[in-house]
This record gives sequence, C-alpha cells and structure tokens, in this order.
Amino acid sequence: MTSTAPSPASATASAPPAGRGVWTVVLCWITVMLEGYDLVVLGAIIPVLLRTHHLGMTAGDATTIATLSLVGVAIGAVCVGPLADRLGRRLLLIGSVVLFSVFTLLVPLAGSVTVFALLRLVAGLGLGACMPVSLTMMAEHMPASRRARASTLTMTGYHTGAVITSLLALQVTDDWEILFYVLGAAGLVIAAIQWFRLPESEAFTQAGKSSAARRVPFTDLLKPAYLRAGIGVWVASFMGLLLVYGLNTWLPKLMNDAGYPVPTAVTQLLILNVGGVVGLILGGAVADRRGIKGTTLAWFAVSVLMLACLSVKMDSDLLLDAVVFLTGVFVFSAQVLVYAYVTHFYPAAVRGTALGSASGIGRIGSIVGPSVTGALVTAGIGHPWGFYFFAAVAVLGFAAVLTLPRRAPQPVA
Repeated sequence: MTSTAPSPASATASAPPAGRGVWTVVLCWITVMLEGYDLVVLGAIIPVLLRTHHLGMTAGDATTIATLSLVGVAIGAVCVGPLADRLGRRLLLIGSVVLFSVFTLLVPLAGSVTVFALLRLVAGLGLGACMPVSLTMMAEHMPASRRARASTLTMTGYHTGAVITSLLALQVTDDWEILFYVLGAAGLVIAAIQWFRLPESEAFTQAGKSSAARRVPFTDLLKPAYLRAGIGVWVASFMGLLLVYGLNTWLPKLMNDAGYPVPTAVTQLLILNVGGVVGLILGGAVADRRGIKGTTLAWFAVSVLMLACLSVKMDSDLLLDAVVFLTGVFVFSAQVLVYAYVTHFYPAAVRGTALGSASGIGRIGSIVGPSVTGALVTAGIGHPWGFYFFAAVAVLGFAAVLTLPRRAPQPVA
C-alpha cells in the first residue's frame, strides 16, 4: 500500500497553534475520563443493586446488563474507526459524547431490568466510540517519538474517572442514581465545550488532501504488510480488555465473596484505579525510552504474578492494598501500551480504522471478562477462580505481544 501520510516537514509546518493544541489535550483527556467513570460505575453499584433487589435484579441480571453495556461499546468502537478516517475525528467525538450522556441520564428512570439493560446498551454505542477517537486525536497531536506517552497520558483520564466513581460510590451508598445524573450532566457540558473549542486533527486534515486517504477500507488491515501486527494486536487487546473490564466490573464482588466487607471491597476498586493512573504515567515514559513492545511484554508478565497473588486471602490490609495497587499499575497500562503500539505502527490514513478495530475487536474480551467472572460468581466460586482465570488471560496477552513486529513497514505519520 502506498503511504499517503504527510512528511514530517509538512506535519511540523501545519502544527496547530499552542492554544488549539491545549484544547485537544484537555478535551480528549476529559472525554476518556467520562468513559472511565461510566464503565466503572456499574461495578461500583452492583453490590447495592443486588442487596436492595432493585427492580428485582439478580446476579444473573447484573451479568446480562454488564454484558449488553459492553456489546454496545464494542459495536460503537468498531463502527467509529472507518467513519473517523472518512468524516473526521471532531464531529464523531462530539456526537458520541452526546449519545452516551443522554442515555446515561435515563438509566435511573428505568422501570424494569429490561429497560435498564437497553439504556446501557445504547449508551454503550456512544461510549465505545469515544476512546479510539480520543486516542487517535491525541496520538496525532504528538510527535511519533512520544506516541506511547500520548496514549498513556490520555488513558490516565479513564482511571481518574474510575477513581472519582469509587469515591462518590463510597459517599452516596444506596443513592446510586446520583452517579448517573452527575455523569450525564457533565457529558453534555463537555460536548458543548467541544463544539466550540475542539479543533480537527491536523494529521487527518493533511491526509485528507489525498482522495485515496478518504477511502481506505478495513480490508487494507488484512494485507501482508499489516496482517501479522493486526492479529497480534487484536488478540492482545482482547486479553487486555478482558482483564480491565472483568476487574472493574467484578472486583468489589470478588473481594466481598473472599470475606472482605463491602466498604473494603469498594475501596479496592479505588486503589486498583489509582494504581492504573500511576502505571500509565510510568509505562508511557518507559515505552518511549525502551521500546513499546518490550515494555508491553514486561507489563503483561508482572500482571500474571499480581493476579495470581490476588487469589490468596490476605489477613493484612496493607499487603492487600499493595497487591491491588500493583495489579492496577501493570494490568491497566499493559492494555493501553497495546493501543500505543497501534498509533506508532500505522500511518495516519488508516490509523483511526486500525485503532477502532483494535478497540472494537478487543471489546469482545471486555464482554467475555465480565460474563465469565459473573458466571463464576453466580456459581459461588468467584474467589479464587476468578483470579486464576485472569492470570491465565494475562499469559495469553503476553504470548500475543510476542508475535508483534517491532517496526512498521513504512514511515509513521
């Protein structure tokens, strides 16, 4: 495939003014923060929903709702990539934020488990589009030598949102509806700001000057130059997202089943995501200096060890906090480093499609993770078998990263 990416000189010459660049960084980061808030909120409130039997909800119902939410996210992620490469990043991102915000506001008004699940499904469509578009815009805002940090910096927003959810969940207890109202209102405010302040990606604008760049099909990712990387990225993303979503959805319940009280269990979700923020900052810096592939391998390897440790009941709260924190440090940033690899490996003309496919296909893992873990919880063996399952998944993620080529087949835009 002939590269349609702009030369480094032209990219530098057309770099956005400093003020516009700041708006891109801030608004993409906040968008991912809102997604992190939303995707963790269900895990934070599941113990309350089951304890109060809200709408007659059972553990099986909670698993179905979590699964349908992620089905919507997967569909949104797969569909947005080609659209963003054809129509632009800006409008796709704003529309996605509006969609998930409106349907999130409606969730507390659901009159049945079915309606609750359908609202989460539709919200997921918008939610799934937000992350790949935000990551693409941030990567295209940075020079190629800093793309790992661009991805990990953006994803600190996800775990910051998760931390905010955990803190609020500890405060509102049974008044869980507040969590959804806060998110929906905040999303609509951010969408309005994006409309007036978010610029289009300069790399997309430059690539768009070639008509061929607007018609790159998904099938180009299956050509020999990209096939090996594509398969490895898809499998690694599947495993990484399985871990991220499985842990964020069910960790409080797994901890509760292990004998820890509910406040302690929810606190572990907070500690996990604080570790995620630290890991992302650390992982991006190490990957840009030492190489993305090698760093990702190391991160998955340590994840295996930490997840295995969580299967053991710990009498020391300090030791438990340390293990959960380190789990967040390595598990969550391992997944994001896979995205960083994509933004570095693929040229601008197909970058949105490649990242959308990695996110979308990987989201199948985000569906499998909560589903399998939910089944283990329902069977009464969530602890320790949930953590055995997660450790095995991390091993498979490590193996997938091993297959990735170290260098792109053509210059990176």
